[in-house]
Amino acid sequence: MTDNNRQLKINVTKLILSLLFDGIGMLSFVIPGVGEFSDVVWAPVSFWLMTRMYPGMLGKTTGLINFVEEVVPGLDFIPTFTLTWLYEQIFLKKKKF
Repeated sequence: MTDNNRQLKINVTKLILSLLFDGIGMLSFVIPGVGEFSDVVWAPVSFWLMTRMYPGMLGKTTGLINFVEEVVPGLDFIPTFTLTWLYEQIFLKKKKF
């Protein structure tokens, strides 16, 4: 497998996981009453996942933003994982050129 194919596979996997994790974060809207409790459980898990998917300052910063987004009621609709993936793919790649 070439380096380009490997990187493409990693990028697609990160995108799929980002969409999945954002979907899990939005599930609290589906179950009334249980939602806010699930956010309290999901917030630290999503922080940890974000720091593993995006190492370094990007993961720590967006992990903290994601944690706050999950804990504060009504902000669950923000797709933080997917936005981080877009930021990494579009803006950080431009800086490398």
